[in-house]
Amino acid sequence: MPEPQPHPTHPDIVKRLKRADGHLRHVIDMIESGKPCADIATQLQAVERAVAAAKRVLIHDHIDHCLGHGSETDLAEMRAMARLL
Repeated sequence: MPEPQPHPTHPDIVKRLKRADGHLRHVIDMIESGKPCADIATQLQAVERAVAAAKRVLIHDHIDHCLGHGSETDLAEMRAMARLL
């Protein structure tokens, strides 16, 4: 199996996910300290959006840089990746 190659967007994706991780830890603290559920839900929505945005960038980058040779394998992988969006 070939060695995975990092993409130019990977450092940005890592930064986004680390921010989301910190945000999620804050949400856990909110739950443990008894903050109002509406506030917790709002913060959870922000975490979900941050992770979804990171996933979207990763998938688009993968499609742009790893696929597109026109093979049946590429098309099948592109279909599989598109379902994740």
